[in-house]
Amino acid sequence: MLHLIKLSVGPKDVTQLRDIQARRALADPPLRHQTRMFPKRAAEILAGGSIYWVVAGFVQVRQRILEIREEAWDDGTACAGLVLDPELVPVAARPVKPFQGWRYLEPAAAPPDLAEAAAAEGLEALPAKLLQELRALGLL
Repeated sequence: MLHLIKLSVGPKDVTQLRDIQARRALADPPLRHQTRMFPKRAAEILAGGSIYWVVAGFVQVRQRILEIREEAWDDGTACAGLVLDPELVPVAARPVKPFQGWRYLEPAAAPPDLAEAAAAEGLEALPAKLLQELRALGLL
């Protein structure tokens, strides 16, 4: 299994990302993200991999990649269509420096889902507002 990590350009928070994706899924189903480069390691990604979204400088959510298609943009240029599960799964936020395109992300380097991370560290007992502020500061 292998994951991808990508900057979410435009949305300022996860709510905006969710709203944009919902509109796109209604306008042109299924929900997918088009990218110029077709992943050479597609078989590994399709064996349970996700795309981890960097929003506002922090990796914050992931989505399962269900299919990788050969597609074309409106001008006829070939691209890859990453068909995504609509569920955005919160992950333990960590800061990420800007980069272009997407990168492979090994499972060992991927942040854990937020519920798993919080339970492992006893964070579920903290107030939600405090958790949000600590994540925004990059402390969690």
